[in-house]
This record gives sequence, C-alpha cells and structure tokens, in this order.
Amino acid sequence: MAWSWLTFVVGALTLLILYFVNIYTYWKRHGIPTAKGVVPYLGHLLPVLTLRTSIAEMVRKIYAENKNHSMIGFYKMRSPTLLIREPQLIKTILQSNFSSFHKNDMVVHPELDPLAAKNPFLTVGDVWTVGRKRFTYAFSGLRLKMLFVAVNGVCKKFEDFLEKRLKPSGKYEVELKNLFSRFTGEVVANAGFGVEGYCMDDEMHSKSFDQLVRGMLQPGWRNALAHAAIVFIPEISKVLKIAFVPKKVDRFVRNVVSENLEMRRKSSIPRNDFLQVMIDLDKSEGKTLDEEQLTAEALTFYIDGYETSSITLSFVGYQLATHPDVQEKLRNEVTSTIAKHGGTLTFDALKDMTYMDQVISESQRVYPAAGFMSKQCTEEFELQGSDGLCFRVKPGTSICIPVHALHTDPEYWPDPQVFDPERFSNDRKQSIQKMTFLPFGEGPRICLGMRIAILQMKACIATLVRSYKLELSPKTQLPLRLSAKYFLTAPIGGLWVNITKV
Repeated sequence: MAWSWLTFVVGALTLLILYFVNIYTYWKRHGIPTAKGVVPYLGHLLPVLTLRTSIAEMVRKIYAENKNHSMIGFYKMRSPTLLIREPQLIKTILQSNFSSFHKNDMVVHPELDPLAAKNPFLTVGDVWTVGRKRFTYAFSGLRLKMLFVAVNGVCKKFEDFLEKRLKPSGKYEVELKNLFSRFTGEVVANAGFGVEGYCMDDEMHSKSFDQLVRGMLQPGWRNALAHAAIVFIPEISKVLKIAFVPKKVDRFVRNVVSENLEMRRKSSIPRNDFLQVMIDLDKSEGKTLDEEQLTAEALTFYIDGYETSSITLSFVGYQLATHPDVQEKLRNEVTSTIAKHGGTLTFDALKDMTYMDQVISESQRVYPAAGFMSKQCTEEFELQGSDGLCFRVKPGTSICIPVHALHTDPEYWPDPQVFDPERFSNDRKQSIQKMTFLPFGEGPRICLGMRIAILQMKACIATLVRSYKLELSPKTQLPLRLSAKYFLTAPIGGLWVNITKV
C-alpha cells in the first residue's frame, strides 16, 4: 500500500513538473529570449502580486535588461506575453497591421461590469467602430468649443477655491493629485453631465464626483489586488465577482443620468455638456434614445476624464514646482496670450499656448499616466525584428508595449531623466522617433478623449500659473518612487507643493 501511494505521489509530481516545463519553455521553443525570474504558476508576476513593484516598473526592468533584443518573452501567470522593444514593430502592432492586434488585452465581465463593458477601450468589432465614431463626433472642434464653456466655469470655481485656501496665511500646502482630482471631478460633472459636482466644497459631500471615484482608483493593497485579478486572472475575478466599477459608482451614474434625462424632458433650456451632445446625436440619426448606452458613455467620460488627466496635471505641477525657470516662462506665455485675447481665457487662447503643450508633453514623457499598453493578437501575424528575431504570433497572445521604458530610453532621448520642454519645440519635435512617445497610444485606438483631456488640462494650468506660484514642499519624498499599489502612475507619499500668489 505504501509503495502505491509513493508511486502515485511521484507520478503526480512528475506530471506537474512536466506541465510547468511545457508552459514555461514556450518562448524558448519559439526562439524568443525570455526574461529572468520566472516562478511556477505566477510566471514573472511574483513581485507585482506581492506589491513589491508595479507592472509598469516590472516591464521597464525587463526592457532594460534586454537592450540587444527587438522582442522578449515573459509570462503573466501562465500566459505567454511578448514585450516589444523596437519602434518599427510597435508601429506594426498599433498602426500598419492594426487589424491583427485591434483588441486591448483586458477583460471585464458584462454581468459584473455592464456599463464598463461598453467602454470603447474594451469593445471590439462593430460595437467598437460605432462607439469610436460617437466619441469622435462628441470631441470634434465645434463641440469642444461648446464644452469649453463648462470647463471655463470650473476654472472660476477652482480659482475661488484657491483664494479661500490662501486667505488665512497666504500659503496653501496641498497634495497635487488630490487638488487636481477636485478640478477634473468638477469638469466631469459640469461638462459631462451638466450638474454640480460638489468637488470644491469645504466639507465632503455625499454626491461629490471626485470622492466617489477616488476610493475606487486610489493606491492601496485592496485595489491593487482587485485590479491585478481583473487584469491578469480574469477567470478568478469572475468567480470572486470582482468588478472594476463598484456597484455604488454604477448606481450613482445610473441615477444621475436617469434624473438628468427626466429633467431635460421637462425643460427645453439648451445645455452645453457631453450628455446633450450624445442625445442630440441620437436625434439627428433618428434613433430612439438608449438610456443604457448613454449611461455607459457617461461613465466612460467620468472615469477617463477624471483619473488620467488628474495624474498628468499632478506631475506637470510637480515639474513646474521643481523647475521655476520653466514655470516663469510658462506664466509669461499664459499672461501674454490671454492679453492678446482681450484679457480673458478663451478656447482660442488655449490653442495658442504652444509652450504649454511642450511642458505637458515633456511631463508625460518623464511620467506617463499609464506605464505600458497591452494588446491581444486577433489574427495570426509574423513579427520580424531588425535583429533577426522572428515570431509568428497566434491569436490570443498578449503583446506588451513598454510606454514608460520607451519614454526614458537614452537611445531615443538624450539625458532622458532631465526635464526639458524644448524637446517638443517646433524645431526639435520633428526629430523624435515615431512610436517612442505614446502618452495617448497611437493608431486607430489612440485615446478618444485626448482632445478634451488636453483642453481641460491646459485650462487648469493656465488658471493656476497665471495668478499663483508653485514651490515644492518638503513633504514630497525625493527621489520619487512609484507605488506598486496602483496600475497607473502614482508616486509614494504623493506630490506636495506650497501655493502662493504671484
């Protein structure tokens, strides 16, 4: 009997070993270099799942350790993933052969996330095509100009908020992500839904647009593990019923849209907000209003408009506080441009602030909001690197594009850690190698909200630097280290500044 049990155990262990050997020799069998540090079952994600590093930092490390290869294989749990290092191959995936890689490699389950599942970032095929056309229409130049009215109103609220904080001592010490989340939260409420966002209130409001989503997205071990399950182990997230959008956020957005629609049915007062744009689009196309679809689009505007823009603004604020010469040059551009436009911040004035574009782009280069992109092969395609590596990608294979690593690679950016907005001046930006700067992605799946994001960020920065000065607070932990508890870019300890009047 003892021998029978021993034979069974040895046999089971042998099968388990063979199983893991088969899984974790996938890249070797296909002639692709493999990243170091694979662990059975977890693949290369042990430091990510134990919150020792973020997925973006792990990707940067793999990128840096394999500088002589055009592509490198690693494993997300048991799934083979191909990291692309070469810009020409990235162009192949994002642009020239988009049809073979048109799917973003993230899964949400419609039964758990019915609204998020309709986000154009996650949809494919005809559903994605229709969604893309609708958002492209919503953020066209004419409609952006209309939405700017609401954004400009938020700028006035933002200035009042700062004035109130400065009154007691003349100085306001604040963490930038929290500050700018108030701004983007209010923009989402005003320009997105046409309602009050309560983000600039002294006391926390139960309907505050920034507080509601902040709990869902802020760095922390619970959110980190939940997001890791959704991104890397979707089958487990389904079993454990882990939704990306919490039920209270889902309910909140549904209620806001439902109440808003009812109000609009009773009133003919024209509205200048995203919700009205989408309603008018349906009317112009002779469609019956689909409240579920409209709510899903409103949620997309909410989450996309709130988080990545506030992250980008916080790093722009940090760079301005760290580089007073850049801050002063930007302030001069803002004041002189506003003066040329009649002393008022206008849509056209923002378009003319080209140095501000350079400052935002350079900040995004050094600290992009998203440190990597993941695509999924949908149609078999052969990738050929300039180093001779060749791999025939099968449908379902994950592709990783290392955004942050590309942005800070000295091969493409001299002195990459130096903050230098002049890299994006008219004279120099033409020399930037294509596909090495990807803050909004590229190709047909480039971020649909890019134009409204830039609009609200420029309006916020113009309001801030025109009248206020930023200086770094000792509370900021230098050198900056990025948190492992968030799938987007977040510095440990936050970015703290002191704000004073100019």
